[in-house]
Amino acid sequence: MQVLKIVLIILAAFSLLACNTLAQRSSSGVVVARRAQIRSSTAVVAADLLQVNRGDEVRILDSTDVSDPNDNTRKERWLRVKAHDEDATEGWIEARNIMPEDVLDSSKKLASEDEGVAAQATGQLRASSNLRLTPDRTGNENIMMRLDSGSSFDIIGWKRVPKPKSSEAIETDVAPKAGSAQQGSASRSGQQNEERDEPEETNELWYKVRLPAASSPAPAGWIYGKQVELSVPSDIIFYRTGREFVAWQRLDGEAKEDSTDKDGAREAKPGSWLILEKSNSNQPHTLDEPDFDRIYVLGYDKRNQEHYTAYRSPDLKGFLPAKVEGHGDTKTFTLRLQDESGGPVRDALYSLYKDGRGVLKITPPAAAPRKGRR
Repeated sequence: MQVLKIVLIILAAFSLLACNTLAQRSSSGVVVARRAQIRSSTAVVAADLLQVNRGDEVRILDSTDVSDPNDNTRKERWLRVKAHDEDATEGWIEARNIMPEDVLDSSKKLASEDEGVAAQATGQLRASSNLRLTPDRTGNENIMMRLDSGSSFDIIGWKRVPKPKSSEAIETDVAPKAGSAQQGSASRSGQQNEERDEPEETNELWYKVRLPAASSPAPAGWIYGKQVELSVPSDIIFYRTGREFVAWQRLDGEAKEDSTDKDGAREAKPGSWLILEKSNSNQPHTLDEPDFDRIYVLGYDKRNQEHYTAYRSPDLKGFLPAKVEGHGDTKTFTLRLQDESGGPVRDALYSLYKDGRGVLKITPPAAAPRKGRR
């Protein structure tokens, strides 16, 4: 009798373990591919049962690893899923086309961290790239999905992290250099000279991005900086004078007035802008370096339909995010600045007003921290 009890306890434990395993395997997911097929099996000759599109939800029932028919050393993960169509279609789909519910929840949590932060800049991908949960490309565990080349997004912030060793880096996160697709010895020679002129970097830049639903079910994530090209609005792009525009926000109008042309550049109605600039340097970037080193406010004269410089600050050390508040001609913007001694970063409030002639003026903080005059 005692032996029978022990056997029953062991059987119950195995049964409970099997239930737990099944519960973990059976979960929800969302389609991340623009379109994909649920198939009758994982075989190459399997029949297509149902087309699913980006954003469609499915139930994940099981998974298996299948050898690549062209390379037996590689395996592809497949998921058995149930769709939410009228027939409740069940079949197999490649795992790279599905984002599990827990990963989507992690992306939503990431987005909630910056819920009240306005876009600091906009960008687009130079090449297809991984969207990750963390700014780290030494493994695949934090990859949420693959974004298409040309995908556009809002940039909420950025971060510099130590550069991984070449043996650790995932090559699919590295974008080709501009012009590297060109043929001919002259092109290759020019590219080699460019690489020799670049400083040896020990750190790398990552962008924290906010994505539209049309591009990704995941609302937020991190993208490797070399894959990103900043999309400076056409209204301000020609006002760069030796420094790069790293962040910008409108000081009038609404962001919804902006549109995007076929090349990904933002076309905005003429107006006034807060622009944050950064000097170019031949020195390697450091982990704690400022996000910007000068403030540039561009005003707009509606009567004469022309821009003018409303304010240009001395050199300083500034960090994102920038925050614009207020309505009409009584707006303010707040920036995070650090003094030359390297003390704590403090908020600095700048006020905007228009004089009797309608010219935009800026009132800086009484004692704005500064690095020195140019």
